[in-house]
Amino acid sequence: MKMTDILHGFREGRMDEQEAVRLLEEARCLHLGHTRVDLERECRTGAPEVIFGERKPAEQIAEIMAAVLHASGRALATRVSGEKAAVLMERFPDARYDAGSRMVAVGEFPEPPGDAYAVVISAGSSDYSVAEEAALTLEFLGSRVQRLYDCGVAGLHRLLDRLDVLRGASAIVAVAGMEGALPSVLAGLVKCPVFAVPTSVGYGASFGGLAALLAMLNSCANGVSVVNIDNGFGGGFNAHLVLCSMRGHRHS
Repeated sequence: MKMTDILHGFREGRMDEQEAVRLLEEARCLHLGHTRVDLERECRTGAPEVIFGERKPAEQIAEIMAAVLHASGRALATRVSGEKAAVLMERFPDARYDAGSRMVAVGEFPEPPGDAYAVVISAGSSDYSVAEEAALTLEFLGSRVQRLYDCGVAGLHRLLDRLDVLRGASAIVAVAGMEGALPSVLAGLVKCPVFAVPTSVGYGASFGGLAALLAMLNSCANGVSVVNIDNGFGGGFNAHLVLCSMRGHRHS
């Protein structure tokens, strides 16, 4: 039950105080033994709890997903292998698995209000999985997305050809490995915030994305904020918050 339903039930005399308190506790957090599922997160922050699927057994992910789905009507799990996804899709017949981003979604995504959109742009095709994690996160949360992939600085014309789309965005998620130059170039061309996502793509001296991370942190361009290596979810979520703030609230 949602908190508002419980409070209405107590006010109307359909339950006593003790029962209302018990239900309010259950509405806040569901104890599954292995996990304490935050059921009121969407009410507090505008977005349901998203499940980090890496190193969790498929059965555990399924239990958490069922709880989030019941509370919010939709659920999302990130970093899910194909084997785990098969288990989840058997458990939830309407589940969708995107192998590129390794994400499983259940339930309908909210319809994006208005025309504002975020751009998710990747430097190279090797950054695709992280970029798609950002893009699908935005869609799950109810934001409109434009994808621009393989637009890195090694062929700058590919980026300049899409300036109309980039300059129309309210937020940009820039995903890049190697030397991580893309976000700095973008921030010098647009007015909106740029959320930089370094990836672990690159040769030995890229140190698993550390070179790109440090380059982005040391950007001389204004308006660049950086999330952790390969954290497409974080970049997408931050861009979603920008779009929500334009609508005057944080709810999707």
